Amino acid sequence: MKILGIGSRIAHPEYGKGVITNVSSTEYWVTFIESGLETIALDDSFEIIEAAENEVDTVSFSEVETTLRNLLKKWSDVSEIVPIGDKWKGGKLILEPGQPGLASKEIPIDTFFHKIVMVRDRLRVMEQKVNSSNLEEIEKIELQQYITRIYGSLTSFNILFKSPTNHFVGEKSK
Repeated sequence: MKILGIGSRIAHPEYGKGVITNVSSTEYWVTFIESGLETIALDDSFEIIEAAENEVDTVSFSEVETTLRNLLKKWSDVSEIVPIGDKWKGGKLILEPGQPGLASKEIPIDTFFHKIVMVRDRLRVMEQKVNSSNLEEIEKIELQQYITRIYGSLTSFNILFKSPTNHFVGEKSK
């Protein structure tokens, strides 16, 4: 199917005569004499009065950006940047043993937080893989319930996150 360029004139059975003013990967934007701006599918039926020979890029920058972002999320180990709460920045986690004479352990809280975020991201990937798998529906539901319980077990760490939108969310009480 040949894509018409911007400036092409057409006659549509429903909208009448018009001029193509924009083209996307799925539709033409046409300004019709009688009905104004309408979008019609690229494969819609209409008569071509005059075809403009413009080179048309049928994929918008936004569509390319969205596709690239989705591919990177799916196939890379790159995760979104999740900020730690301001009051925790530069802090440390101190683990004190219960037995006397043993040394305590200090861990930079930023390092600990990074590990928590990695656990969250990997749980999300596992959740996506379960959803897209060929498992029976009942098996998917059972695995989803386990994942939800894991999220619930991790809610104690929500105090470390700057934004509540990044929090772990477990099973809601009914």
